[in-house]
Amino acid sequence: MNNSKSGKLRKTLTVTLAATMALGLLSGCNGSKAASEKEEKVLRIGMMYGSSDDSWFRQQYTDIFEYTNPNIKIELVTAIDNNQYRYSDGSEPYEQPDQLESMKKIMTGSNPVDVVVADTGTLKQLIEENLVKPLDPMIQEDKFDTSDFVPAVIDGLKDLGGGTLYGLAPSFSSSALYYNKKLFTDAGVEPPTDKSTWDDIFNKARLVAKGEGKDRVFGFSFNRYRGQDPFWDMQYSYMSGLQLKTFDDKAETMTVNSPQWIKVWETISKLAKDKIMPDNSSYDPNEPWTPLSDDLFLSGKVAMTIEGSHYINELADANNNAAKIKNFKPVDWDVVTMPVHPEKPDVGGNINLSNTFSINNNAPNAEAAWQFIKFVNGEEFAKLKSRSNTYEMVSRKSYIQPKQGLSYNIQAFYSLKPFPPTNAKTDKLMMEKPGLYSVTTVGRIYFQQVMENKKTPEEALKEWAEKGNKMLQEIKLNPKTQFQEDGTPFVPEEATKG
Repeated sequence: MNNSKSGKLRKTLTVTLAATMALGLLSGCNGSKAASEKEEKVLRIGMMYGSSDDSWFRQQYTDIFEYTNPNIKIELVTAIDNNQYRYSDGSEPYEQPDQLESMKKIMTGSNPVDVVVADTGTLKQLIEENLVKPLDPMIQEDKFDTSDFVPAVIDGLKDLGGGTLYGLAPSFSSSALYYNKKLFTDAGVEPPTDKSTWDDIFNKARLVAKGEGKDRVFGFSFNRYRGQDPFWDMQYSYMSGLQLKTFDDKAETMTVNSPQWIKVWETISKLAKDKIMPDNSSYDPNEPWTPLSDDLFLSGKVAMTIEGSHYINELADANNNAAKIKNFKPVDWDVVTMPVHPEKPDVGGNINLSNTFSINNNAPNAEAAWQFIKFVNGEEFAKLKSRSNTYEMVSRKSYIQPKQGLSYNIQAFYSLKPFPPTNAKTDKLMMEKPGLYSVTTVGRIYFQQVMENKKTPEEALKEWAEKGNKMLQEIKLNPKTQFQEDGTPFVPEEATKG
């Protein structure tokens, strides 16, 4: 059979399989209200960002639903059109759109959207403003089973609504701690375990780190890449669990001069200075490039690192092609949960719910909206997507299986609760006052002074607080104020016009 015929046959089989699967989904998910199913409806789904090319979202979520529900036509609506920036000639100053206000516009007015797709931060704001419907009454009425949802997902969503569900998420992305089994065996050290504290992990990192110069093997890194920066690397995974703030909720006073901040800077700076974890000085631009040279974990240069579940594919591919890679030996690895802080032993999963599905309080077609949300969060849909989603996991744990036939601790990716979303008021302040980003950025100067043994963490944080308070005062006097790298204030020319 020639290639063109075989290609057509594959396409035919794919369409047939999709149709067969769709019919199964239809029988499993649409078994009531026959009269209303015959009525033609337009279901409007609103999302924060998008463009004229909505093929990805339709392929992921709506194509099969429309096939199984021929009386419902899906219309996608975006709050912020990405194309408006693509074709800008730069003559007009860029203004960060207000995400919440943009979303509210498509949820109100004469033709509001029915379904709202948002991340958890946006969903929390919508809940606080009473803009989305609680789903619990519909879940109870239809006896929709949520017991199979990963606790980290369902509990995280309930936390947003104070114990009430206002949205469901069919999938999630997550990180865990990967470790090299051989490096631990060689060092005679017990490997990490689930829910280890950060201090436990850092202590083990000291025991397995070894070697000097280019042969150095680090005990731990916040990510797998060369050329790391401890100041930024510690912000997300380590500090998010402590929920430390740089300044107060009004952006008027710095909060970094505290015992908790001092302990964080002491801990991380010492790990970097002692070469237990890599920093910028660990990167040698003259080192010969190889397919794995930028990956510290795969190249055997670090014993433990944090990565997402998608990294499993790269590990498997490298190990499967080991014979083709010069000076590479397959890595014997496993994963455990992200480390935790003792005061929050069940939180720290780096779990991201980028697409939560909710019902607009003003939805003209609330019943159809629930039908769609129930569909994409149902068991049959999870079964289908569990085989095709590369970068995320389905939220129903019965269909979460190890990738590529491997055996590893897959529960590590969903055993912990996610960090709470950032404060909505802080997010709004950051958009209204862009200079606030520099208040955080300038902190790197003071952290570097600690790294160079020019200042103690306590001295550096005190100076950062003093510098930051001056910057916050400048912003208070003029919200358009921005800063150079050293914290020198200026007002962009376009901000002075009009």
